[in-house]
Amino acid sequence: MRIQQLEYLEKIAETGSINEAAKQLFISQPSLSQAMKELEKEYNIQLFYRSKVGITLTSEGREFMNYSRMVLDQVNLLNGRFKQDTARKRTFSVSAQHYAFVVHAFVELVKEVGKDEYHFTLRETITENTLNDVQTFRSELGVIYLNDFNKTVLKRLISEKDLMFVPLFDAQPHVFVGRDNPLTKKTRLTLDDLAGYPYLSYEQGDTNSFYFSEEILSTLPHKKHIQISDRATIFNLMIGLNGYTISSGIISSELNDEKIVAIPLDVDETMTLGYLRHKKIEISQVAQTYIELLKQHIRHFGFDVYELL
Repeated sequence: MRIQQLEYLEKIAETGSINEAAKQLFISQPSLSQAMKELEKEYNIQLFYRSKVGITLTSEGREFMNYSRMVLDQVNLLNGRFKQDTARKRTFSVSAQHYAFVVHAFVELVKEVGKDEYHFTLRETITENTLNDVQTFRSELGVIYLNDFNKTVLKRLISEKDLMFVPLFDAQPHVFVGRDNPLTKKTRLTLDDLAGYPYLSYEQGDTNSFYFSEEILSTLPHKKHIQISDRATIFNLMIGLNGYTISSGIISSELNDEKIVAIPLDVDETMTLGYLRHKKIEISQVAQTYIELLKQHIRHFGFDVYELL
């Protein structure tokens, strides 16, 4: 086993493609494939499932990656101490449902630890992808919410995928609307108040189960319902169509959310927002820093943070 082979493995897992990994590593595809075959032969395991649509890690491959990343992290520390000119770039990936506090903390992370060289990835995506990204090591962390309605189903999936959910804070549901929406005249809203306005929600792809919804009370009927795939569009429709969505109540004016208002919703519901991590690996120092930045941002908005690692 060579360190170079582990670096190759990490790049293939990151890109999901032998061809793309070879391009980014500036080596030939046959050379990269041969290096992986030698690694598989040495340890008598199959690292990947290979198909026409790409490459995914096998269960043995995921476990191997756990140890491989620990080795590479130690190499990085060694290079950083004694051979700084060849230190690896700092890498980090997070997948999440659509939350402003996730983006804000990511911005602060880049400012704090990015320095001269880094390769960070932020994926705002659907719930299923968030779980899968962490399971397959595409992302080190994932941010989702649980409540009484979805937690039985999602906790089962989280366990099946060898993940763990670490709670960050509890939030009471808020209605997000444009600043000029007539609903802003009220300090609290009821479900009846919302009846005449377009309901905006994030689509969840083929897994369009209510349990994967990013909005609570997703099973309630709506006369006007628009599904959206990204946060910028949902904000535009709040302003342009007087639409609304239901979320945690955290809005970041520093990230151009000043045109959106959060109004408490008068329902007996609680959202527990937290992060996903893989059970079998220790999270990196960069990931720990990101978690602390999440907590700082959450506290800034007056929420009590769970004091758990």
